[in-house]
Amino acid sequence: MNALYGLVLAGGRSSRMREDKAALTIRRRPQLELAIELLAPFVSRTWVSVREDQRGDPLRAAFPQIVDGPWAEGPIAGIIAAQAAHPEATWLVVACDLPLLDAATLSRLLAGRDSGRLATAFRSAGDGLPEPLCAIYEPASREAILHFVAGGISCPRKFLIRHDVALLVPASPSALANANTPEELAAVRQALAAQESA
Repeated sequence: MNALYGLVLAGGRSSRMREDKAALTIRRRPQLELAIELLAPFVSRTWVSVREDQRGDPLRAAFPQIVDGPWAEGPIAGIIAAQAAHPEATWLVVACDLPLLDAATLSRLLAGRDSGRLATAFRSAGDGLPEPLCAIYEPASREAILHFVAGGISCPRKFLIRHDVALLVPASPSALANANTPEELAAVRQALAAQESA
């Protein structure tokens, strides 16, 4: 069995949030730290995906990094860079802006993994489409992703929609809720406060 590595996507510009999402302290620690800690029991090694101009950021510099290359922009650039660095590995990829993601959700993803497909992902509870930023990408997906991006499309969700992937139903749809805007962040904090007081 090939190695299973973890990749935390933290290369975004956080333009909608207006502050660095990786550094948000939702549970009293930066989101990036929590995401790396969450992945640790499931993978043999973990890296942070960063843009070239983020390499020296103190938070990101505290962890092993994989730097986006020139192939594309956005989350798919991080996936391509990770696969280029370790093409033999399977990658468990999560975004740093999933503050409700939990170990049970990752366990379900790994239990449902189909290594014969290009990837394994969850279906969104909202629209039924694949969630590309909490997913497993097999080594065989590398050439398919490069070909896809070469065709001018850099959306990882569209890649999953158009290719042979396994899709799972999450036990807790809220675990995949993004915090991309101040309003979404406020909703997440409210949900966490409700959990803690229950």
